[in-house]
Amino acid sequence: MNGKSPLSVLRLFQDAAEWVPAYARFLRSEGVKAVAVRDPSEIPLMTKANYHQQYPLPDRCRAGRLEAAAVVALSSGSSGRPTVWPRSINDEEAVTARFEQIFHEGFQIGDRSTLAVVCFALGNWVGGMYTVAACRQLSVIGYPVTVAAPGNDIGEILRVIGELGDSFEQVVLLGYPPFVKNVIDAGLSRGVDWPSYDVKLVLAGEVFSEQWRSLVAERAGVADPVSGIASLYGTADAGVLGNETPLSVRIRRFLAERPDIATPLFGDARLPTLVQYDPSTRLFETAPDGTLVFSADGLVPLVRYHIADEGGVLPYEKLLGLCREHGFEPGDGPRLPFVYVFGRSLFTVSFFGANIYPENVTVGLERPAVSGWTTGRFVLRTVEDADIDGRLQVVVELAAGAEPTEERRRLAAESIRDELLRLNSEFAHYVPAAYQLPQIELRAADDPEFFPRGVKHRYTRDDTGSA
Repeated sequence: MNGKSPLSVLRLFQDAAEWVPAYARFLRSEGVKAVAVRDPSEIPLMTKANYHQQYPLPDRCRAGRLEAAAVVALSSGSSGRPTVWPRSINDEEAVTARFEQIFHEGFQIGDRSTLAVVCFALGNWVGGMYTVAACRQLSVIGYPVTVAAPGNDIGEILRVIGELGDSFEQVVLLGYPPFVKNVIDAGLSRGVDWPSYDVKLVLAGEVFSEQWRSLVAERAGVADPVSGIASLYGTADAGVLGNETPLSVRIRRFLAERPDIATPLFGDARLPTLVQYDPSTRLFETAPDGTLVFSADGLVPLVRYHIADEGGVLPYEKLLGLCREHGFEPGDGPRLPFVYVFGRSLFTVSFFGANIYPENVTVGLERPAVSGWTTGRFVLRTVEDADIDGRLQVVVELAAGAEPTEERRRLAAESIRDELLRLNSEFAHYVPAAYQLPQIELRAADDPEFFPRGVKHRYTRDDTGSA
């Protein structure tokens, strides 16, 4: 393992029951007596709906003290109303450790001066300022890291790199995968010599393919896509939960070429994000429905928190043993367990790191200019164009007898975009303007591929295809 004892869920449970006012009331509502619980399996699952949305924010903090928070972050809910996540300075230590693992093991920052360019949206949203804080902390503990935070402004990012990049031995771009790719492509069009900066990438918020990793590495001049590009698995609820390591990337690239092994392992034909995590600070388990549950201490303790991401847990020995059984030697790496994540494909679509909710799209189709010739049913998904750029696509069901005209496609696209901008603050701040207008495909009523009769309709799909 990592030399530390795994987080004790039972001890965290008992502590939260004593010191967190909302959690004590939550247990009473669930009919659970804390003194009677002897096994973690007896602890009720906590969710955003049954806990965070039911109790006042101060009461969810340890000792009921919201003022103990050093910072708060916001994330959009399904209505666009933000959820507030308070954190103490101590809460950031576990997150900084994940950044340190990436920068130290993959990027060798102990020996190389590094310019860290934060390309996440800045402001109260969880990604940008949290990343700035973690990268600054690396400098505090002695690494030669200098942080620049231009945010998600491509022109400003390229200006920062052009003015400062030559003064450092390497440049690290941190952001959402499709946006970072846009930065790299924009730089190429403006004559930026990316290889001269020895670029590395830290990504979060999206599941991407190994083909995408290789393509972006080639365009950015990343010498080794295995050690030079790392993805984080994080949530607004608890910050960073796990991260890719060179070991996990080598295994994922092997599995990407062997669907005969990957599909039985993951229980799905999709290739999930595969990261390692430190069980001394975040302890994962898999719910019976194939979604993830984790526990983490903090100012707002999360005890068996049902995050609802589709995925699972793989012990270190099991996954490495499976690779070796099939003739692949994954090599050395941290002796930490793995967690794989598909994301919340039943509920949301992630686009440029923003959670896109079906409820937001519904409002766009209910506007007068659109509602007269649609049924209100749709399928929301992301697709890739010929240049492997992500696009938001909405397949819309036409009312009986309605024709799929170009004018109607335009009206639907603009109406959905306008409502997303109005309702979803993440969409408005994360997604570049050039990508905010969704692609619309109009299908006839009861289309058998997207709107078959007699089955429960699913409003999202995660089957990335070509535009």
